[in-house]
Amino acid sequence: MSFSFRSIFSQKKALVGFVIVAALCLMAIFAPIIAPGEPGARVGRSHQPPSVEHVFGTTKMGRDVYKQFVWGARSSLSVGFATGIAITVLGTAIGLIAGYTGGKTDAALDLATNAVLVIPNMPLLILLASFAGTVGPIAIMTIIALTSWPWGARMTRSQTMALRNRDFVTAAKMIGEPAWRIIFVEILPNLTPLSGSPLGGSIIYAIVAQTTLEYLGFGDPLKVTWGTMLYNAQTASAIMVGAWWDIGVPAIGIALTGLGLALINFTFDEIANPQLRSGPALTRWFRLTRARNRMMRTEQ
Repeated sequence: MSFSFRSIFSQKKALVGFVIVAALCLMAIFAPIIAPGEPGARVGRSHQPPSVEHVFGTTKMGRDVYKQFVWGARSSLSVGFATGIAITVLGTAIGLIAGYTGGKTDAALDLATNAVLVIPNMPLLILLASFAGTVGPIAIMTIIALTSWPWGARMTRSQTMALRNRDFVTAAKMIGEPAWRIIFVEILPNLTPLSGSPLGGSIIYAIVAQTTLEYLGFGDPLKVTWGTMLYNAQTASAIMVGAWWDIGVPAIGIALTGLGLALINFTFDEIANPQLRSGPALTRWFRLTRARNRMMRTEQ
């Protein structure tokens, strides 16, 4: 596992992604320090542009966009990371059990996986939200986690089936190791890079799903999130009146989070699939070829 982490952080794009995500997470954690005060308080005039007093301007209600952005990161990132981790853990556990045990257990779990795969997540979220009126973060996390695990489960299952007949698994069986220990101690560590790929995608999807629901007006209006910021800006016709900062700030936060996680995700994909590592090698080859051609022209 330590080799995997060294492989991850040896890649420049993974470091850039980690810095972006870490900066946003630290901003959310230390929100009371870097943005003290109530984010919903009226502190200025309607739609003031960015200034020294209000770095990111104000909303139509005179609320400070900077404070709302910092405090909104808490809810958006916590929902995204908690849901992504829940999806990854659930999908990995089901895939490991199905791939290792086989037989009727595998058939039953595969049937459940295929059944959940056909459920459209976003329409289901909108349907449930329309019945409930508003959907809180816990409800969003639960629905997304229970309907998004099959993709990771199918991938984990196929890799587990390839590993269950390896020599180290056979040796563990021969010395009498219990099935749970073989699954989670012998096989799971070999799937760590593979599990990291759906984690990043699940976090991005959870943040986008939460933002979409809140932008459509199904979120909790009393909670400050990036989604409710976009909803309030849309209802206030921020773009129509030229208050681009009201929509631009939360949109940039979501885009930066997606960019950082995607850069980390690319590295996990390269570790899990060595064929994807040919890009840097080809780049170096082209550079060497151009340098050689320049030297040949110089000699001539």
